[in-house]
Amino acid sequence: MRRSLAGVALAVTSMVALSFLIPLAVLVMSLAREQSITAAEQPAAAMAPILTLTTDPDDLRESMAGLDRAEHLAIHLPDSRPIGTSHAPADLLERAKRGRESISQDVPGGGWIYLQPVVLPQDRVAVVENYVPESDLTRGVAASWTVMVVLAIGLLIGSVLVADRLGAKVVRSSKQLAQASYVLGEGNLSTRVVPMGPSELRDAGVAFNAMADRMTELLAIERELVADLSHRLRTPLTALHLATERMGASPESGRVEAAVGALEAELQAIITAARTPLAMGPMGRALRDAGSPSPSPSGPSSPSSAAPDQTPGERCEAGEVIRRRAGFWAVLAAQQDRSCTLDIAEEATTVDLAHDDIAAVVDALVGNVFRYTADGTAFAIAVDRTAQAVELRVEDAGPGIPDPDAALARGSSTSSTGLGLDIVRRAASATGGTVHIARATLGGASVRVTFGLSTDIARSTLRGRRRRGGKRRV
Repeated sequence: MRRSLAGVALAVTSMVALSFLIPLAVLVMSLAREQSITAAEQPAAAMAPILTLTTDPDDLRESMAGLDRAEHLAIHLPDSRPIGTSHAPADLLERAKRGRESISQDVPGGGWIYLQPVVLPQDRVAVVENYVPESDLTRGVAASWTVMVVLAIGLLIGSVLVADRLGAKVVRSSKQLAQASYVLGEGNLSTRVVPMGPSELRDAGVAFNAMADRMTELLAIERELVADLSHRLRTPLTALHLATERMGASPESGRVEAAVGALEAELQAIITAARTPLAMGPMGRALRDAGSPSPSPSGPSSPSSAAPDQTPGERCEAGEVIRRRAGFWAVLAAQQDRSCTLDIAEEATTVDLAHDDIAAVVDALVGNVFRYTADGTAFAIAVDRTAQAVELRVEDAGPGIPDPDAALARGSSTSSTGLGLDIVRRAASATGGTVHIARATLGGASVRVTFGLSTDIARSTLRGRRRRGGKRRV
């Protein structure tokens, strides 16, 4: 706003200054020219009486020497060479002699010339010439223009400074409100502003404080509701535990027991997250922007995938997290007769994301395979390492994705919210990576997610200390 006010003051002052300076500059130039012309006409008029008395060249030269601007004065006598240096064109001289009229006009090459005819005895005509160089016509104009420009610049600077000082008082309260809004958007719900400034901005500050209070109240209610609903699900989980114990020892009962244990651990993680303050790391902010209520994974999870001591924004070994999540999804794949392969590079795959963030990406991608492909559809998970990035690739043998751009746009599909791929994209963007959808070698969709390698690992790679290894199949 200060810049806008200063710009308005600069524009208004400039228009006012130009409206005065341009006519004044033209007037100064006109006055300087008129003064030079008047000064040139006086010596020519003074020589006219002398020519009526004598036409002797020596007498005329002596008379010319006593006049001002004699160096530009010349006398053209009938049938003789001119006395002094002549600058007049021959046609002008002939016109002045024949017409016996005074001529004043600009001459080619710059300058101004004045011709004064004088009638001599026996009807002869002499012409007094006075030449004014271009420098004399504009003498003092540059200095006058410089003074006017300096005054105009000083006026402009003064008006901008005054407008800036006035604007500073107006925008101080709005800057405070904008800063508080930014802090609130980062997750600090305790931020408030002191209403100040004009009445409109004071009203905006009061409304901001009321909004922040209401947001804190609604968020507390929502988090408590999530924790309460998750806690209520423990009762049917207990019944499932008892049912699996009565099933006896069998591979099927073991898988059911593992799934029930994973669900119970997920509920416990939800309760813990709902009853603790929000942590706003890079992925937490991404999920918040995407509309997700918490930074927990979108798909199933197991106790091994959780990292209670890991907070969003810390680094983790992406390959290990992906291996654990792939192990959980392999159990479900076996139940649906899906072929599942996993290739993970043996090099370091450290990225600047939390364990839960990487797990959320894997769960979103593999969960989409289970959700949108038929039972028995094979899929593959691969992790590659480059000099500057870690690449996660999830492929399947399903029908593929007909419109990849629309799939990456959250909420554009009528059959899904698109939040899963949006979470993947935001997680990749938090590390400077990208998401790309193409056709897989298996025949279906191939989603390639690139995460920026952790700074320390990337620096050591550039120095030539990276470990080179193959892949192992799990």
